[in-house]
Amino acid sequence: MAFLFKRNPKTPPELVRALNDQVLKLDYASPDNAKKYQDECARYLKNMKVILHGDDEVEPQPDQITQLAQEIYSTDCLYYLVVNLRKLDFDSRKDVVILFLTLLRRTMANKSPTVDYLVHSKPEIITMLIKGPENLEIGLICGQILRDCIKFEVINRFVLYSPSFYNFFKYVQIPTFEIATDAMMTLHELLTTHRKLVSEFLGNNYDVFITAINKLITSKNYVTKRQSVKLLNELVSQRSNQQFLSKFFDDANNLKLTMLLLSDKLKNLQLEGFHTLKFFVANPKRSQKVTDILIKNKANFIEFFKTFDIASFHDSNIIEERDYTLGEIKNLPDRIH
Repeated sequence: MAFLFKRNPKTPPELVRALNDQVLKLDYASPDNAKKYQDECARYLKNMKVILHGDDEVEPQPDQITQLAQEIYSTDCLYYLVVNLRKLDFDSRKDVVILFLTLLRRTMANKSPTVDYLVHSKPEIITMLIKGPENLEIGLICGQILRDCIKFEVINRFVLYSPSFYNFFKYVQIPTFEIATDAMMTLHELLTTHRKLVSEFLGNNYDVFITAINKLITSKNYVTKRQSVKLLNELVSQRSNQQFLSKFFDDANNLKLTMLLLSDKLKNLQLEGFHTLKFFVANPKRSQKVTDILIKNKANFIEFFKTFDIASFHDSNIIEERDYTLGEIKNLPDRIH
């Protein structure tokens, strides 16, 4: 009659240790055994999800959640899960995402213990998430987790100042469209979520950053080029990035790249070029080099605006901006003195 009696369920710490044990076995599992270990991992992850979120029969218990979280931190469970992410089955990977996101949102005394753990105890996890796009199987999962991590400014700072940050400028050019698009989404979040942090970063790292993003803007891939220009335009339209703006609009090379966009056959790229040009023209403190280029190309700009098709964008602001920009260009001297 043993079948009438349920086995005692594992305590939260036992559950974490059991999961770690099965995850580590995946490291050296033969193809015949791997499925068995995957299934065990899946079972333990689902049990942990019940502790965190409850189900139809069980409500989540705060003391069990605390025990589970503490054991996860003390045994580096998140580290082993990320290291072996590609060896888990599809549903288990999704459960790892849920585990991460739930722990990130868990607070004690207005702080996230998980954020403290990731930054101060196991920063290697963040670095592995950054490098996720290098493995096509798990690139999207890593991107999803990382974007939730960088909602916290301290992790966003860690990523921006990590040597691996500039990997994103390579990842957005990966031939696999979904991975490249996801990497661009993460890059955008990194550079727009925490404005004060980003302003400091861009001001202190202008040369390296502008070299990296300008390479993307000259890419032969339309999607890469357009998304990069849109991101750059978003950055230059933020007044909080004052130090970066000052350097950007003083740089004659940036104006030359803008002019290349204006000459592109695709009107969406022309529009993005215009959104950058209007700032160069309106800047009251522009450098002499920039002013000389504007004067030298005055006739070309006027000719461009004759055929610049803005009616299809259905935006009255663009019409006003075009009229203002064209007026300022016409007021430039006809030749350099």
